[in-house]
Amino acid sequence: QVQLVESGGGLVQAGGSLRLSCAASGLTFSNYAMGWFRQAPGKEREFVAAINKYGSSTFYAGSVKGRFAISRENAKNTLYLQMNSLKPEDTAVYYCAGDYGKLGTSFVEDDYDYWGQGTQVTVSS
Repeated sequence: QVQLVESGGGLVQAGGSLRLSCAASGLTFSNYAMGWFRQAPGKEREFVAAINKYGSSTFYAGSVKGRFAISRENAKNTLYLQMNSLKPEDTAVYYCAGDYGKLGTSFVEDDYDYWGQGTQVTVSS
């Protein structure tokens, strides 16, 4: 049974930092490109960042580029999202997702095969 479990969310003041983790089990993690998406209240889910299965290529949404960093440790079956200089508009539920077999990265939700349950990030002004 495939499981993706996010952690590390919470309440932080604007300008602060958080590090999200996504622990994967029930799959061969190194075979999956991974991504982070987020959904704010009343809005559709949107792409945040993606990383290829090797960890050698990354891609970011324009709204987070330069502030967020995606990384992975295949030996630990774990995906990370380091979020710096957080803004109130970053408030959302953050989801990790896995895309089997892709050589590169994707910002398309439908490309992803497995999803976590999400972790709440709240940034106060």
